[in-house]
Amino acid sequence: MDNNMSRMARQNQAPRPDDKQPRKPKRRHKKWRWIVSIIVILLIIGGVVISMLLSNIKESVDTMHRSANITKARDVNQVLKDGKPFSILVLGTDTGALARDRTGLTDSMMLITVNPKSKTTTMLSIPRDIMVSIVGREDTFPQKLNAAFPIAGVGATMSTLQNYLNVPIDFYALVNMGGLEKVIDQVGGVKVKSPLTFTYQPENDKSDVYKFYKNQEKYEYASDGKNFKTYTTMDGYAALSFSRMRYDDPEGDYGRQKRQRLVLKALVKKSASAKTLLNAKFMKSISKNAETDLTYNNVTKIALSYMAATKNQKSDHLQGVGDMYNGVSYQMVKASEKQRVTNLLRKSLNLGSKTTGTQFGSSVPVLSYGVAEYNLNVIGETLDAQ
Repeated sequence: MDNNMSRMARQNQAPRPDDKQPRKPKRRHKKWRWIVSIIVILLIIGGVVISMLLSNIKESVDTMHRSANITKARDVNQVLKDGKPFSILVLGTDTGALARDRTGLTDSMMLITVNPKSKTTTMLSIPRDIMVSIVGREDTFPQKLNAAFPIAGVGATMSTLQNYLNVPIDFYALVNMGGLEKVIDQVGGVKVKSPLTFTYQPENDKSDVYKFYKNQEKYEYASDGKNFKTYTTMDGYAALSFSRMRYDDPEGDYGRQKRQRLVLKALVKKSASAKTLLNAKFMKSISKNAETDLTYNNVTKIALSYMAATKNQKSDHLQGVGDMYNGVSYQMVKASEKQRVTNLLRKSLNLGSKTTGTQFGSSVPVLSYGVAEYNLNVIGETLDAQ
């Protein structure tokens, strides 16, 4: 009994300070649990948002995607996977531009190479009036290069030019000029120094007038043709007007090509970042006015791995000479000029030297060939004598 009473007494005693007691959970543990939970929720929300954005971008790219329906000169997907330089033929049509209703002809043509190793993008303008024999439609010879698209499609345009220069063309992008206007607006406009002073009225049935000044970004615009205001950043309509004028340029179509390259270079500089290229709103704007054989995987790869190549931009053009053939004006290009351009492009693609391509891009009827070859030889002799 004494032992039982002793145990009961000890149980009723107040605990001594050194007795071990169960620890109460500390509040900071609960606080950290809340923080972790919030982070997890934010990550989930962020993942959903990114997933939605990428889905929208993929939808835009898929909307633009159109196969060229040709066998490419090389495995283009492997080219991008290996991080090698690639080429893309950019074709501009008049569809939707400045209220024009003429469609089909690719009056703006530029072959662009992108080299991530040298961090250089090279833009080469190509005369629209070059005399060619269209691959697959040789029976229509002679034709101007800009007619290849409406006659036989974009694949024939790529193949003809590829044969003409002996340079692989990996991709194409077809953009109507009205679409370019919207894309420029989407990036907030571009700044371009004009290579010459000129006044231009975009549309004959309207009064608006632009005034551009040599070596200046500044230009003037009057919607009524009288009360001019000064601007330094071109919106899409101003950029399109700046690059459209041809007849008052001393260099004719070559001068227009130069201004088109200036606008494109400014646009590339403004938009060439992974952030912009992976922007759903920007891509949606492009998708409504363009088509390309670039896939979604191609676009994301370029956006993430090739943007450094846009830091250094080089521009050039293929120089032809005007000549009449059966009452039609064409551009004829000497073999030496073609070889120069072939060397330039192949070097920009890190490819070895090769002889330039065929004279007309494909075979031609024998009777026509003799006359065309004779005209080109006469032009060559005239140039050499100058």
